[in-house]
Amino acid sequence: MEQFFQQLLNGLAVGGIYALVALGYTMVYGVLKLINFAHGDLFTIGAYLGLTLLISCNIAGMLPPAAAVLAVFVMVGCLVAILGVILERAAYRPLRDAGRLSAVVSALGASIFFQNAIMLIYGARYYVYPDFLRPNFTVHLLGVAVPGVRLLVIGTSVGLMLLLWAFIHRTRIGAAVRAVAIDPDAARLMGINVDAVISLVFLVGPALGGVAGLMVGIYYGQVDFTMGWMYGLKAFTAAILGGIGNIPGAMLGGMLLGLLESLSAAYVAMAWKDAIAFLVLILILIARPTGILGERTAEKL
Repeated sequence: MEQFFQQLLNGLAVGGIYALVALGYTMVYGVLKLINFAHGDLFTIGAYLGLTLLISCNIAGMLPPAAAVLAVFVMVGCLVAILGVILERAAYRPLRDAGRLSAVVSALGASIFFQNAIMLIYGARYYVYPDFLRPNFTVHLLGVAVPGVRLLVIGTSVGLMLLLWAFIHRTRIGAAVRAVAIDPDAARLMGINVDAVISLVFLVGPALGGVAGLMVGIYYGQVDFTMGWMYGLKAFTAAILGGIGNIPGAMLGGMLLGLLESLSAAYVAMAWKDAIAFLVLILILIARPTGILGERTAEKL
């Protein structure tokens, strides 16, 4: 029972990270019908920026560890958000009327560019986050000692997801995002700045991805320049599992994928965890081709 509870929490922590990255995919798809394949590399940039700010810029030396990590979370989110807007303007906006295939090729090119840029700047080796930046306390839940960092990752992920849901469904700006997803031309006639809304989507999605990258660095203690490919693939899978274009679906898909991986690694074999997770994905999509909560296209975002 103790092992199951530990693996359950571990799955929720990993799933929360997948869900944060998946939200970037699903928001862009919901508004533009575009798969932003460079999103996983923005996630990697967040992890490396966090390490640079904490160590090279000595923020960890100027502030207490908890305050330093909190400050870097905000800074990484802002910096990666700005990079996401630049990416949209440089790689996607000029091709908005050129067809989906051109945009997909541009996204793949941007992904390759970012990955190689990270490798050239930081090198191809692994980078390790200092231990003193990782919470080392434990919390006793139901008689089980749970690492504090695991609970912090779960709490941060869930908190950010709830904030995004509230922003999209409870604010006027969120209503504008949904209006552009329904019909960009009609939204423009109603006075909504469609380009600004699209920029906002590329601001919020990459910010969440960058924060998720920093969380991975703190949670696992190390990062490498290729990590965005695997996390991006799994987050994209989570978005499809929950229903692409569906914000609650991306959250559910990420959590479910994390739980499947964690439980498979614990009770079957570590080497089989990805195979089992994707097998379950295939079975679910056979039964529900649009995902668990259904694909929300422009009519339903």
